[in-house]
Amino acid sequence: MHTRLIRNTHQTNLARRKLTKITFAIGALVSPILVAGNVLAQDIKVALIAGKTGALEAYAKETETGFMMGLEYLTGGKMELNGKKIKVIVKDDQSKPDMGRALLAEAYGDDKVDIAVGTSSSGSALAMLPVAEEYKKILIVEPAVADAITGEKWNRYIFRTSRNSMQDALAAASTIKSGGSIAFLSQDNAFGRDAIKAAKEALATAGSKAKVIHEEYAAQTTTDFTAPAQRIFDALKNKPEPRLLQIVWAGPSPMNKLADLKPERFGINLAPGGNILPVMKLWKSYAGTQGTIYYYYDFPKNKMNDWLVAEHTKRFKAPPDFFTAGGFAAASAVYTALNKAQSNNTEKLIAAMEGMEFETPKGKMSFRKEDHQALQVMYHFKIKKDQKNEWDLLELVREIPASEIPVPVKNKR
Repeated sequence: MHTRLIRNTHQTNLARRKLTKITFAIGALVSPILVAGNVLAQDIKVALIAGKTGALEAYAKETETGFMMGLEYLTGGKMELNGKKIKVIVKDDQSKPDMGRALLAEAYGDDKVDIAVGTSSSGSALAMLPVAEEYKKILIVEPAVADAITGEKWNRYIFRTSRNSMQDALAAASTIKSGGSIAFLSQDNAFGRDAIKAAKEALATAGSKAKVIHEEYAAQTTTDFTAPAQRIFDALKNKPEPRLLQIVWAGPSPMNKLADLKPERFGINLAPGGNILPVMKLWKSYAGTQGTIYYYYDFPKNKMNDWLVAEHTKRFKAPPDFFTAGGFAAASAVYTALNKAQSNNTEKLIAAMEGMEFETPKGKMSFRKEDHQALQVMYHFKIKKDQKNEWDLLELVREIPASEIPVPVKNKR
């Protein structure tokens, strides 16, 4: 069109130069507005990776429920932050390390998420850590507990809202300061071996006089515990009292099967770690048995937990569970970090999150600057004898403050 109107070459070139200058000038004025508009309009993308199929399916579903309810509570139901919509992309890694690794790479590379949260299995979580470092993106670990996640396998992009094995172990050790003999039963996987290693270290840290007599590891798929139980009974039966069999297990608990083998014949008491409500509901016959737990809906007293308990009970006809609270805590960490940083830039997020305090259904947590582990309270419980309803299971003996859980820093920063 221009060539037909302006036939002279000189005029054509002059017109083109003027057009270029005008275009550049307009572009210089408009570009910042367009860029700013894109930033304001951009969705906040969060990936939630969980083992929704497999042995940890129940944990994963609770985590997802808690995470979504957490965002609902924090955003007043709007699912947005500072005008940006929060989009959650849920992925199922089936608790398989190779799948967890691939799904996290997909979330960062293809979905362009700002932050990822996951996952249920410690093995899968450990496989995901290098991916966060490769993409230079934040991964908030929830609910995997292996110490190595914030220990020797840690990198600066990793934060963890869930407790670690050492926090579990130190809380448990605080209840076993007298003498006696202990045997452990756990799973033959990263979670189980890490947990028992932490438990032994915790007993020493707590100054316990109890001696560890035996460690027994069984496959997560084990259904017949006769042989492992017999080895434990043989190891403990003639040792100094009290004799404790401490069960550290993820997934369906073997406690009832062990109880059926009558450890009391040898003066052995079962000491379970806290578990999800459907599992603990089966423990009524063990009234008086004590243990420690990460969360039980009736223990924390704060507005956030009050809302969670009321809303969850209304929607699902049952109180929130162990991993529901964990998912909620992870949502709070995401929301607080983005709000504090006022950016989805990774470096700004790291600066905001190191030492950051955030509210959770358990109360206040804080990310320790050295290894990004969330410091938090734990609970010493007793199984109730007189239970008013099917979920009235535990009595609070004592809240164990974070200050009494001296989790060692084990990463190499």
